[in-house]
Parts: sequence; C-alpha cells; structure tokens
Amino acid sequence: MQIDVDTDRCVGAGQCVLTAPDVFDQDDSGIVMVLEEPSDEPARDAARQAGLICPSQAISLRES
Repeated sequence: MQIDVDTDRCVGAGQCVLTAPDVFDQDDSGIVMVLEEPSDEPARDAARQAGLICPSQAISLRES
C-alpha cells in the first residue's frame, strides 16, 4: 500500500490520527504526516478508513 498525503489540502481535523494512530500523526501545525506504511491488514483497513473519512480528502491510497 502506498499512502500519499496532500499537505496543502489538509485542514488538520485529525480524523486520520484518531482512526489510524499507528499510520498517521500531525505536525505542530496539525498537518497530517505518514508515520509508516501499514504492515498488516488491520492497519491497512484503518488507513483505508482514514482516507475515506478525511474531510478534505487529503489522503490517497494505492494498493501495491
């Protein structure tokens, strides 16, 4: 899985961090950053869900 974030679109809502805390975090400005690519299926599912609920659609995922 490849995760791309558009930091210009991110509004800092933090839903990604709440949904997939092992995958996403926020910098000091609240902008999303990827901690690591998910390595197991539960983490991949959480990352997919985070991408779906992102209010600014700043997260995109590609299956590899």
